[in-house]
Amino acid sequence: MKNTLLPFRPGVLPLALSCAFAAAWPAHAQTPSESTTVAQASGPSLPETVVTATRVAQPLTDVLADVTLIDREQIEQSGAVSVSDLLQRQPGLELSRNGGPGTATSVFMRGAENRFTAVYIDGVRVDTQSGSGGAPWEAISLGQIERIEIVRGPAAAVYGSDAIAGVIQIFTRKGEGPFTPYVGVGVGNRRTGKLEAGFSGASGAIDYSLGVERAVSRGFNIKSDGNPDRDGYRQSAASGRLGWKVNDAHRVDLSGTASDMDAQYDGFAPGNDDHALNRLYTLGGTWSAQWTRNYSTRLSVSESRQRYETVPSPYLTKTTLRNYLLHNEWRQGGHLVTAALERREDHLVNGPIDQGRHQNAVALGYGYSSGAHTLQANLRHDRDSEFGGQTTGGLAYGYAFAPGWRVTGAVGTAFRVPTLYQRFSQYGQPGLEPEKSRNVELGLHWAQAGSAFGVTVYRNRITNLINFGAPGPCSDSFGCYENTGRAVLQGVTVSGAHKLGGVNLSGSFDYQDPRNDLTDKLLARRAQRTLKLNADTRVTTGALNWTLGAELQGVSHRWDNAANTNRLGGYGLVNLYASTTIAREWTLLARIDNLTDKDYQTARGYDTAGRTFYVGLKWTPR
Repeated sequence: MKNTLLPFRPGVLPLALSCAFAAAWPAHAQTPSESTTVAQASGPSLPETVVTATRVAQPLTDVLADVTLIDREQIEQSGAVSVSDLLQRQPGLELSRNGGPGTATSVFMRGAENRFTAVYIDGVRVDTQSGSGGAPWEAISLGQIERIEIVRGPAAAVYGSDAIAGVIQIFTRKGEGPFTPYVGVGVGNRRTGKLEAGFSGASGAIDYSLGVERAVSRGFNIKSDGNPDRDGYRQSAASGRLGWKVNDAHRVDLSGTASDMDAQYDGFAPGNDDHALNRLYTLGGTWSAQWTRNYSTRLSVSESRQRYETVPSPYLTKTTLRNYLLHNEWRQGGHLVTAALERREDHLVNGPIDQGRHQNAVALGYGYSSGAHTLQANLRHDRDSEFGGQTTGGLAYGYAFAPGWRVTGAVGTAFRVPTLYQRFSQYGQPGLEPEKSRNVELGLHWAQAGSAFGVTVYRNRITNLINFGAPGPCSDSFGCYENTGRAVLQGVTVSGAHKLGGVNLSGSFDYQDPRNDLTDKLLARRAQRTLKLNADTRVTTGALNWTLGAELQGVSHRWDNAANTNRLGGYGLVNLYASTTIAREWTLLARIDNLTDKDYQTARGYDTAGRTFYVGLKWTPR
């Protein structure tokens, strides 16, 4: 494994690592509540449960997967404009974007393609069947999100196709307590503005929440060698949830989200005022029933729709996804048995393409937790209407060998079927085969008295990788999709958190080696080394109690193409934030991103935002 170039500018990595380990030792680096070990360290006063790992609510101490939890407080303090901006600050995740918010965005988990991460909003599957597929991150609104759960490692034995690298599930606000309204306003440079309002609460057997958001920005010129205009965006979003507790044994939940993004970009035709119009809608309904003390079921029906259009360049694509899930749980002592039946339907309308397919699946799971031992086993069989049967499995074990210490190991298989565009477009081949993977990983975790440390080593081998290759197999003379690739995604993530005096220190360091197994070249737009550090403290000035924080992100060089000839330089970013309650019901947030006004790119030819200022004020009655 060659290491030909320094990960950052000379001297930056050694200095950053020295600071991180000196400040956080023995916890090393990781953001609070961003991993299993960190959340465990927060103690019994902050009990945490995870739903996404196995589709069952579990105590975090029983979860064997590599998990990150992001709550509402972290989201608000982050000052992030988009979900992808927030995610890139988490361990094992990277961002590539063709410019500013609203433009084409990819989130790489452990070096895997964007399409290899399964994404859900309140249990509703979100994906696109156009292009190579994957969640349309640029269309997902951040303002209505209450919580995010990130599960790293293949989860196809639980979720079926797509979850080769992991799963990210987004939860919107849920009503509880008395009726509580809120109103927020924010302003920033580049004529950026945000307005949000909503309410939530519960009354008797009914709980409810509703929120709306409007965000605008004049933006900046994302392509200096293209059309010399500013490329801004406008986004409107809404979300709502309604729950009805029929009785002690039955509950019904409805949820829905809507997002409408209009983002300017520089296309191929010079001088055009190009716009990308991206609409995303989700709707889900769930009936939960506790039939006996040990046995419960959950029946859910959901649908998501994505509509993407570019103007004046004529392009339009529409994806519709539907899911039907019957989930069964049986608990007895430390044992948990699950069985699920699931049907998923995909449909694409794109020019001459008007195609659909479906998958029917049965999934079984077994979990056991007692004393020092934790076990999780899953098996799933999917029957695709076009590709036949696909069987996947996962097995994980954890052993707490000393107070505060646990070692974990996991193996798993996964797959993703080709998108309908990859098969039926002018660049496609109907005979494409599903992409498949085999993953193995080991973890070591320690948590005690508010400090935590974790290290995870993984290796994920992907076969039948679909690449865009030379013309010949399809009808187009420009190029064709082909099953010609193999990739090996391997690496290590070190994370931790520690409180030093009145300062909370946390962070993570990722070393990864995502390579094309045939050419031995690094996969495009993925860095081998990423360092993320965070420090925050509380300061009292007069009647105000401030939370002050700083973030450091260091990313090594990447290659913009598969041949590794177009180099994207490494970069370091410094972000600062401060928040305080200025009155009983008013909260002020101020943030500066890219403090040093670093000029860098995550996709060649597309600039990113320079120094960014943002100030927000929010009113929430208590």
